[in-house]
Formats: sequence, C-alpha cells, structure tokens
Amino acid sequence: MLVRLMYASRAAAAISDGDLAAILKASREHNPAEGITGLLCFTDGVFVQVLEGGRNAVNARYKRIVEDPRHRDVILLAYEEITERGFAGWTMGQVNLHRLNPALLLKYSETGRLDPYTMSGTAMAALFREMCDSGAIAVS
Repeated sequence: MLVRLMYASRAAAAISDGDLAAILKASREHNPAEGITGLLCFTDGVFVQVLEGGRNAVNARYKRIVEDPRHRDVILLAYEEITERGFAGWTMGQVNLHRLNPALLLKYSETGRLDPYTMSGTAMAALFREMCDSGAIAVS
C-alpha cells in the first residue's frame, strides 16, 4: 500500500549549503532501495518534506526523522493512502525557492514567506504540487 506523508521541522542547528547537499545526496542514495520518493524544501531553518512509498518504509523513515537530533518541532502536516505517487520522478527532489514566483506563496499562506507552522496540510500539499508544475524543483 502506498502512502504520502508530509512533515515540517526546524533545524536544531545552522544548516550550510554543504550540509543540505549531504542530506540530499544520502536521500538519493538510500531512497531507491526503500522505494521512497519525494521532495525536500529547506528555507529559513525550516524543513518541509513529502515522502511517498510503501507504508512501512515511509513510517520507518518518519520515525527516524522524529528521533533525529538535527530536527526539532517536528509536526505531521498530512498523511494519506494514495493510489499513485505524485512525486515519482524524484528519489528526492529539492524545492528551489529562488525559482518560485513569490505570488505563489501568497496564494497559500499568510505572508510571502514559507511557514508550514501557519499553514494547513492541505494548503502545503497544494503549494508543493504547484511548485512542481512551475519548475521550481531541482534534482541535481
């Protein structure tokens, strides 16, 4: 059974571009074996991630994230059973907010700043879908 999980967390310490690159590299290396796909967005010290895959694999990954000391204030934004993946093309795509029209953020949030702690899971999921459509996803 396929599921989609979306969560947000705050970085417990400063994350450099190198740190983020290492996180993405590790995800892209390990996710195929676990059948996990998804997207990661990191801005202003906040992670938002969508994970898709088998229920057991996604649940186990989320448990590791919740227990990871690099994350704090972890919140579950959405969890649903799905019939097909929405982010199948990425072992772990990265949202590039610099390529995003700021009006898109205003469409779904209170301000032009991405703050998943003030957004519903439904709004965050819709924003991620539009980010995919807008070409704001990097895979390298």
